[in-house]
Amino acid sequence: MKTIKKTITLSLGLVMMGAASFAQSLADAKKAIDAEQYQKATSMLKTLVASNAKEGDNYFNLGTVYLLSDEIDSARATFTSGTTADPKNALNYVGLGHADLQSNNATNAKTNFDKALSFGAKNYETYLEIGKAYLAQEKPDYTSALPNLTKADELDSKDKDPETFLALADFYAMQKKNTEAYPLFLRALDVNAALYRANVQIASMYRSAYAFPEAETELKKVIEADPNYGPAYREYAELLLQWSYQDPKNGVAKRADALTNMKKYLDLTDKSFDSRLRYAQFLVYAGDFATLGQEVATLTSPDPNNPKTFVVKRMQAYSAIENKDYANGVKYMNELFGRTQDAARIVGSDYLYLGVAQKNTGNDSLALMNLTKAVGLDSTKVDTLAAMALKYYGAKNYTKASEVFKTVVNANSASPSLVTNLYYLGRANYFNYASDLSANRPLRRELLVDADSAFARVNKLAPEYEGAYLDRARVNKQLDNLDNKTALKGLPVPFYEQYVQLVTVTKPDKQTSAKAGLIEAYNNLGSYAALTDVAKAKEYFSKTLALDPANANATENLKVLASGAAKTGGK
Repeated sequence: MKTIKKTITLSLGLVMMGAASFAQSLADAKKAIDAEQYQKATSMLKTLVASNAKEGDNYFNLGTVYLLSDEIDSARATFTSGTTADPKNALNYVGLGHADLQSNNATNAKTNFDKALSFGAKNYETYLEIGKAYLAQEKPDYTSALPNLTKADELDSKDKDPETFLALADFYAMQKKNTEAYPLFLRALDVNAALYRANVQIASMYRSAYAFPEAETELKKVIEADPNYGPAYREYAELLLQWSYQDPKNGVAKRADALTNMKKYLDLTDKSFDSRLRYAQFLVYAGDFATLGQEVATLTSPDPNNPKTFVVKRMQAYSAIENKDYANGVKYMNELFGRTQDAARIVGSDYLYLGVAQKNTGNDSLALMNLTKAVGLDSTKVDTLAAMALKYYGAKNYTKASEVFKTVVNANSASPSLVTNLYYLGRANYFNYASDLSANRPLRRELLVDADSAFARVNKLAPEYEGAYLDRARVNKQLDNLDNKTALKGLPVPFYEQYVQLVTVTKPDKQTSAKAGLIEAYNNLGSYAALTDVAKAKEYFSKTLALDPANANATENLKVLASGAAKTGGK
């Protein structure tokens, strides 16, 4: 009997040791997930599933890793296996509901969440995971998340699990409600001071509020406590990158430091596809396209149908184009657009990069089409389309230049380049009219009207942009000749006068560089004045000769005026 009893005791001890080992292994897997070491976590959880096939929590955590990696089909299959292996485990039904949400099937998600609650209505974790699932969407469902998170907090009445406070804090922080979020992060840390993700989230909250030094302090606290906690370096890299643009004096150094920290993050993860993808995406934001080109060349998704493969292809194309490898850029972009299953993921910058590559490989017509699409989806991209318009302008294709500049100025009235684009729009229309005039083609008055309108907007937005007054005078001279040939009304006069005032009185430092414009203005003002005021006309022509003593136009007109006859038409 003693031997039997001893055997039983020993067996019990082994079972307890096995349970402790299992619990530690699952805890290690969760720790790997928290550290964003998804490949390591996946391997550990697969081992746990194989060694303890009836434990539902193993399946749930493995499925969760798949969701974090956007492998929805694998996640759904794992959760389904979990419901079979452990039918009363509520969390796998939550997982299925989460996968449904990721697939935009809210109805099925609700069915699976209700099924989960039929088993785990008294377990706070059920409500907690449902709430987190609603938050984890591309467009978080805050309305559905809050009651579940609140119920989880209510059921965890002894406040043993800091994850409840962390999820509630995330709920508010994601909505920029920092006042409500901050104390909840602190409560999570009160329960577990080593819950470094809470510190990282606090730093992220500070960063979003542009409180950069406070964010840095929070992250350095984590790095000092655990130098191997990768997410802290990731957040620090993102902080430094954002900070660099607000601190131009130290911007270059901060961006370099940001890349160092992001590389540190990569080294501390298992260099899985997901961690390398995040690193590559950071390189895009940091503008390090040379390194990006090297990184994406070896970055291959384990599943070609995974949406993240689309992201890799996009970065491959972008890096090629940024590195001036335009031919491959077109090739990669065409492959990107060829992924019809990802058509909904196409954004304005995709058309932009394709257009830039096509422009630089000589396919202007396709480039224009795609750049126009880019601006239609994102009006902040107008500068690249404006460059296309300027190319047409430089080639003296004023019809096309006018068409594209018109699209540009109508697309984004807040563009910093609006004045320049309006100016070139006016000139393109004016030169288009001048081409018709010199070729004896039918004249299109609307070209002059459109040009005048563009220059008028320039005058209003940039009153000291002298070139617009001069060009507006030229346009109105043509309108006067077209509409009032038999009795000129002096339409260009006020604009020539404004030009003269601007470069001789308001900004006299421009007088030397504006010599040619002043000669044109004085000659034209003299010609118009000769119709009504000979003395004034002589004064203008004399000002021309002061600048250009050999000016034939002024000399001839002064002779005519001296003889008592007036000759009109300035040059």
